Amino acid sequence: MTKKLFDEAKKRIPGGVNSPVRAFKAVTGTPLFINKASGPYLYDSKDKKYLDYVGSWGPMILGHAHPEIVKAVNDAAKCGLSFGAPTEIETQMANKICDLMPSIEKIRMVNSGTEAAMSAIRLARGYTGRDIIIKFEGCYHGHTDSLLVKAGSGALTFGVPTSPGVPTDLAKYTVTLTYNDIHQLQDAFEKIGNKVAAVIIEPIAGNMSLVPGNQEFLNTLRELCNKHQSVLIFDEVMTGFRVALGGAQSIFNITPDITILGKIIGGGMPVGAFGGKENIMNHIAPDGPIYQAGTLSGNPVAMSAGLTTLNLISSEGFFNSLEHKTKILVDGITESAKKIGVPLAMNYVGGMFGLFFTSEKTIDSFEKVINCNKEHYNIFFHGMLEEGIYLAPSSYEAGFVSSSHSDDDIKLTIDTAEKIFKKIN
Repeated sequence: MTKKLFDEAKKRIPGGVNSPVRAFKAVTGTPLFINKASGPYLYDSKDKKYLDYVGSWGPMILGHAHPEIVKAVNDAAKCGLSFGAPTEIETQMANKICDLMPSIEKIRMVNSGTEAAMSAIRLARGYTGRDIIIKFEGCYHGHTDSLLVKAGSGALTFGVPTSPGVPTDLAKYTVTLTYNDIHQLQDAFEKIGNKVAAVIIEPIAGNMSLVPGNQEFLNTLRELCNKHQSVLIFDEVMTGFRVALGGAQSIFNITPDITILGKIIGGGMPVGAFGGKENIMNHIAPDGPIYQAGTLSGNPVAMSAGLTTLNLISSEGFFNSLEHKTKILVDGITESAKKIGVPLAMNYVGGMFGLFFTSEKTIDSFEKVINCNKEHYNIFFHGMLEEGIYLAPSSYEAGFVSSSHSDDDIKLTIDTAEKIFKKIN
C-alpha cells in the first residue's frame, strides 16, 4: 500500500514529496505515509505504530497531538483562520519570545525558517550597507538563493551555487568557511572583514546530524563581528527552545544581533520569525526602508499553537527532564554499540542528538561527518524502522526526544538498537 501511495504521489508531486529528505533517497526504500500521531508515536497508512524520534523535525517537543495545543488550535480556528490584520495574540507571542530570549528586543513573524533567514539576510545587508555574507559548511539555513552556496576552490574564495537556479553573480557574495575553524575565521575577517554584512551560523548545527559549536570558536565569532561591525545571525530554527529555554545562545552565553526562529514557536503549525536588537529591527518597513511582508504572517492559529507550546515548556524543570531523557538514550545506545563492537559516536544537547558511525571520538566538523559510514547508518535505520522505531531518514539529520517519550520507550529503543547493531557487526 505504501508503494502504491508513493507512486500516486509521484504523478503530481515532484519526487512524490513536498520536502526532499522525506523521499528516503538518502537511505533508499519507500517513505512512510503517516495517517495520525499521538504522544511519541506515529501511525502509518497500514496503522502500524512507530516510536518517533523525528518529531516533525523538531517542533513536537511535547509529543504529537498534545491536548492543550490541539484545544488552542481548535479554539483559534473557530474564530477564523486568518485576517490579514493585527491580532492581540501576535503581541502576546512577541512578548513571550522576548522574555525568554533577551537578545531579541523586537521580532517579526513570518511563515517558515527559510523566509526568516532570507529576511534576516536582507535586513543585515540593508542595515550595514554591505553585500557579503559568511556562512559555514554543514549548516543549513533554508533554500533561499544567497544561502544555497558551497565553498569555492579555496578557503577564502567566494562561493559557488549548490543548486541550479542560483545565479553565480549572487553566489559570489557568499563566503563559506569551515565550522569550528577559528584560524580560518580570523583569516577571513582579516582579509574581508570591512565588506562583511553578516555572519550566519547554527550555534549548534542540526543539519550535519548534531554538531555543537565550540565555545572558543563562537566567542571569537562574536568578537570579530563586533570589531568589524558585522551583524551576527544565530539560526536557532532547530535549537530555539529545543536545547534550552533560552536557546543555544543561553548555553554559550553569547548575544547575537539577530536570531532566526521556527519549528517550536509554531507548535507544529507553519511558522518562522526573526528578531534582534531594536536599533537593527527598526530598519524594517513600515518603520524603516527595508521591505518585508507576508499575508499569513502571525496568523492566529499558528500563534495560538506556538504560544501554548512556549507556556508549557516554560514550566520549572522541563528542560532538565528532557535532557536527562536524551542522556539516558544516548548513553544506552553508545554502550550497546560498544558492547557489540560497532564503531559509533554520539552528540547530544538538550532534546537533540546525533548518531555517527565512525571510530572518531569527537565529531566537531562537517568533514568528520561526511566521512562517517553511511552504509552502516542505512542498515541501522531500516533495522530500527522494521522494529517500529522511526529515526531520521538521513545520516545528516539530527534526532529529537520529546517529553512524551517514557522511560520504557527509551529502554525499548536502546534494546532494539543493540539487536540491530548485531546485523552491522
